[in-house]
Amino acid sequence: MYNTYTVESIRKSRRIAFTLDIASIEYGGALSYDEYALQLVGVLTFGMGKVIQTYNDWDPLSADDQSYVLDNVFNYHTDKAVKMGAGNNHVSVCSWCCTDLMGSHTKELKGFIEKPKKVYRGVLPVSNVLVTVRESHNSKQGMKEFVSQIGTIGQLRHPDLVRVVGNCRAQVVSPVETGHKVWQDQSFIKWRKRDPHVTLHCHESVEGSLRYWYQRNKVDHLVSDSAVWDDDAVQGALDCAAFWVKDLPFIQSLSGLWKFFLAPDPTSVPNKFYGTAFEDSEWETLPVPSNWETHGYDRPIYTNVIYPFPVDPPHVPDDNPTGCYRTYFDIPKEWQGRRILLHFEAVDSAFCAWINGVPVGYSQDSRLPAEFEITDYCYPCVSGKKNVLAVQVFRWSDGSYLEDQDHWWLSGIHRDVLLLSKPQVFIADYFFKSNLAENFTCADIQVADTQLYMEKEYPSLVPLHYGSIVFVEVKIESSLAIPKDKILANFTIEAALYDTGSWYDSEESANLLSSNVANLRLTQSPMGLLGFLGNVLEGKLEMPKLWSAEQPNLYTLVLSLKNATGEVVDCESCQVGIRQVSKAPKKLLVNGHPVILRGVNRHEHHPRVGKTNIESCMIKDLVLMKQNNMNAVRNSHYPQHPRWYELCDLFGMYMIDEANIETHGFYLCEHLKHPTQEQSWAAAMMDRVISMVERDKNHACIISWSLGNEASYGPNHSSAAGWIREKDTSRLVHYEGGGSRTTSTDIVCPMYMRVWDIVKIAKDPAEPRPLILCEYSHAMGNSNGNIHEYWEAIDSTFGLQGGFIWDWVDQGLLKDGGDGTKHWAYGGDFGDTPNDLNFCLNGLTWPDRTPHPALHEVKYVYQPIKVSLKENKIKITNTHFFQTTQGLEFSWATQGDGYQLGSGVLSLPPIEPQSSYELEWESGPWYTLLASSFAEEIFLTITTTLLHSTRWVEAGHVVSSTQVQFPSTRKILPHVIKTSDAKVLSETLGNMVRVSLPSFWEITWNIQTGSVESWKVGGVPVMNKGIFPCFWRAPTDNDKGGEKKSYYSRWKEARIDSIIYHMKSCSVKSTANDIVKIEVVYVGSPSCEEGSSSHSNALFTVNMIYTIYSSGDLIIEFNVIPSSELPPLPRVGVELHLEKSVDQIKWYGRGPFECYPDRKAAAHVGVYEQNVSDMHVPYIVPGECSGRADVRWVTFQNKDGVGIFASTYGSSPSMQMSASYYSTAELDRATHNEELVQGNDIEVHLDHKHMGVGGDDSWSPSVHDNYLVPAVPYSYSIRLCPITAATSGLEIYKSQLPS
Repeated sequence: MYNTYTVESIRKSRRIAFTLDIASIEYGGALSYDEYALQLVGVLTFGMGKVIQTYNDWDPLSADDQSYVLDNVFNYHTDKAVKMGAGNNHVSVCSWCCTDLMGSHTKELKGFIEKPKKVYRGVLPVSNVLVTVRESHNSKQGMKEFVSQIGTIGQLRHPDLVRVVGNCRAQVVSPVETGHKVWQDQSFIKWRKRDPHVTLHCHESVEGSLRYWYQRNKVDHLVSDSAVWDDDAVQGALDCAAFWVKDLPFIQSLSGLWKFFLAPDPTSVPNKFYGTAFEDSEWETLPVPSNWETHGYDRPIYTNVIYPFPVDPPHVPDDNPTGCYRTYFDIPKEWQGRRILLHFEAVDSAFCAWINGVPVGYSQDSRLPAEFEITDYCYPCVSGKKNVLAVQVFRWSDGSYLEDQDHWWLSGIHRDVLLLSKPQVFIADYFFKSNLAENFTCADIQVADTQLYMEKEYPSLVPLHYGSIVFVEVKIESSLAIPKDKILANFTIEAALYDTGSWYDSEESANLLSSNVANLRLTQSPMGLLGFLGNVLEGKLEMPKLWSAEQPNLYTLVLSLKNATGEVVDCESCQVGIRQVSKAPKKLLVNGHPVILRGVNRHEHHPRVGKTNIESCMIKDLVLMKQNNMNAVRNSHYPQHPRWYELCDLFGMYMIDEANIETHGFYLCEHLKHPTQEQSWAAAMMDRVISMVERDKNHACIISWSLGNEASYGPNHSSAAGWIREKDTSRLVHYEGGGSRTTSTDIVCPMYMRVWDIVKIAKDPAEPRPLILCEYSHAMGNSNGNIHEYWEAIDSTFGLQGGFIWDWVDQGLLKDGGDGTKHWAYGGDFGDTPNDLNFCLNGLTWPDRTPHPALHEVKYVYQPIKVSLKENKIKITNTHFFQTTQGLEFSWATQGDGYQLGSGVLSLPPIEPQSSYELEWESGPWYTLLASSFAEEIFLTITTTLLHSTRWVEAGHVVSSTQVQFPSTRKILPHVIKTSDAKVLSETLGNMVRVSLPSFWEITWNIQTGSVESWKVGGVPVMNKGIFPCFWRAPTDNDKGGEKKSYYSRWKEARIDSIIYHMKSCSVKSTANDIVKIEVVYVGSPSCEEGSSSHSNALFTVNMIYTIYSSGDLIIEFNVIPSSELPPLPRVGVELHLEKSVDQIKWYGRGPFECYPDRKAAAHVGVYEQNVSDMHVPYIVPGECSGRADVRWVTFQNKDGVGIFASTYGSSPSMQMSASYYSTAELDRATHNEELVQGNDIEVHLDHKHMGVGGDDSWSPSVHDNYLVPAVPYSYSIRLCPITAATSGLEIYKSQLPS
């Protein structure tokens, strides 16, 4: 039986809480009952010493406090007792002798042990520190050592106890088998888990470590080409697990196909499935790493805020799917005599592990490692026996309450499982720091908090953290008094820096050792706790190559531990960057500069393997981010795979590293406090923050730690912020909760704050911190409107330093369609309830990292080279902070009415960082071309491209491209139709009016409906239905945001979606030889349930005057009068339907990609061509899409060039245009893109006005006022005419110009 005991006391208004994890010792016939009781007392005594020892590491106790704790813990009255158990035998301890093991304070208490007639239970509340008696006490030798460590404790130290211990063996039982549901006890977060530390590599030598990083860093954009997003990713994940430990002789990956059984709940787990004799041949196999839901077990669940189970913390449902894993491994013979560590990179959500049937540890926190020592439980290398690793994983645990992030709930061992082999004395942890001179030309470098596990003949000791950040801490486990100057008598620690960048300067094999640029020497720090020494390795680096996102210069840090003969016993290494992160009034500084964060939030997400990582896919993310001018990433909302940090160091990406804490669902539970306000959750929250910092502390890319996301605010956050600030002064602290401006954040970091509000804060003289949006521009579906307005403010307002878009990728999961096809699935598609539908689809890319159109806009507003035209001067600004423009090539191109007039290289002197260059536009190489051009519109595009290839892209990549419009060289006149001498034929046939120019074109009207029935060009049908007014669009996700206040709800309430147009009148006004005029008046009213409508509730009156010229031109004048009670309109325009064969589109306007009135800055004006099918944007949830903004003219032609031309006319502004095989109704109906059914024709929209798509968020009406379409009268004109292969759109467009 396993018992966890907590002792709580309050001393001088300070709460001190402890937990003792006690493995009860099996009572056997070899012992008398009193002897058995003595063992229990010994365990408790030793455990209490460990408690004080561990607590002193966190917050040192005074001698008085130590005495107070001992008194209150051990001096119980006879009416209170600690219940211990081993079968049906119990002992009651009223008081007993004890020692604190610290040497500085010993207190003996009289006590006695008696076999109780009655058992009492003491009052033992919540904890925050876990202490475990090591399994090594199970052996005879171990128990002797255990007794010797207790010290002189009166009657406990007598020969009988030593004899008794020598004849017994303790039996440790897993905490999950005690009857106490530890997975729903927030005070029980880990058992036997080693302290968090940096990622270890266990090198065999300095040369080996350098070779490892030489190969590890040979990654670039070409690797991203092998990224896989389908079923091949399953094998890809296994291949990566093997690749990541390649050339590491003392690390072994256990990833592969494991035996797996999913029990519906913990009580249904097969009995003793962890035992070596258990038969698992009937079990199925499951890849590790993976999430079991992505392999058909149980189901994925997507929620944004609500918990997927009843909120009753810390309890979770009894219906708690529990995964049972088994695998087998050998210990390499080369590892004989070394210590073995079992390392889980991450498991969701809680788990317990066994080696050969012996429990070795328990852990929570789904996004950080858990490591256990298993040396004593593995079979010897030469035994020939296979070791059995068994793991029990709980889908839900009390930890789930801290993991309510906006993503899929997926379970299992989703990151790698490793065996690490270390010598008896080894480097366990280290902290690299650098102090730059004021001019950044010299760096004092330190390796601090290096931890050594040093073992002679004594059991290993869990390392202690002294708390300082400028020393190497050496730890020895010993029962003897060892003089401080003798601890390192037999070992030396060395460290060196190597210039990683010089390794690839030539094609010849690099001499890695010759790249040494600095050696660090050991200096001693003051005496540490418990007789342990603290030490610092210090050195100086002259003229360091600084790290930044623009110039990610890295060095390789190698630490080696040598024995007395100079032999390398252990070696560790990592990549480090020399850089300084600091703060000034309203500034976050990197190397002294207020860098602008052009960022994005990134979840770990793969459409096939869920939360499992693949190197090529991570590199694909980084390559796309860098190519689209992003320089910062926020790890939302948890620490990510260790390789991600290495890659961000390497590629150059500023990072906010975020703790795995989110309790969003508590906002829906007013009767509950958030965990941050509860003392009982303090340990779990602190553990997550501390573990993140300890693992990731050496990564140059991290400029700020985050305390989590959407978890309210309270003392637990304040405590975590305080711990970080004392631990790591080299970075800032970030936390949005509590209003984004609490004392626990060094950055004002709101989410989704409107642009006018962030400007207001930045200009507030009372706010000294910089403002960086932790989330903004919600990229859900057709979104990211208004983003240019944010960046106009950021680029011009002191105190604004950027933000992180939400988010990077649509979190769709691949799902079989039942017909052999697969599609992207979202919440509810797996039968998961509750769910938040498609709110997981907020990415700038699809799940396979195909960019959304909006990513073009992001690249544009993030571009580092800015170009503007003002007062006939072209200003080119280099917004980089560390790079000149020397590595860029500038080019120019001019267009007249969409067609190129000329182009060339623009020769400029190098522009320094944060500097500009100006030139008169009339002095540019383009001027002679512009002066001689008769084009109506002239645009100049200045583009910057890379001269040399980088890690993330080939040479020639476009970094920035800006288009400016030059003043016209002539006066712009309204377009008019030039008449001809040809005669228009007009005839009435019943309800039809046919107007034609024989052998060229023919248009037929239905005078009962007022609509065009058909349009033929050269006898070929091109239009089969139209031309109708249109005010409705298929709603986007942003249209639906805001519940009753949403645009969609208001449109539906006004019934704009169900308008039927009744012809009020239709008359032929004139039929001259060369002109025919037809006037139609429509009344638009909502349809009744029977499908009819009434004029009495008319929403729109539309007067349409058609003028048909002998040239075939059809001019339509629109006068729209909407009801004044209507909300802002989706659009004001016309809808027409073309034959499916008329599928080739050419337009003069913005493009080539989808753009809308509030998201068009990146779309240059030009002439573009596409077919209709390529115009469609396959958002996972269909809605309004495929639009092109500011269209002057457009042609729709079949393969023979026959079709229709359309343009604005007169003084009407340019149009919003779209064309699709899918009708508006179909885009509204379908819930998944693959459900869309093509119509029988092409639906075309030509809009005079079209509402923006919005994007400030997706849960409130967020289209800015200047992109709304108010319900007011509108007048505009468009031109339609036939086109053949013999003419072009430009020629027709120019034919409208006056002579």
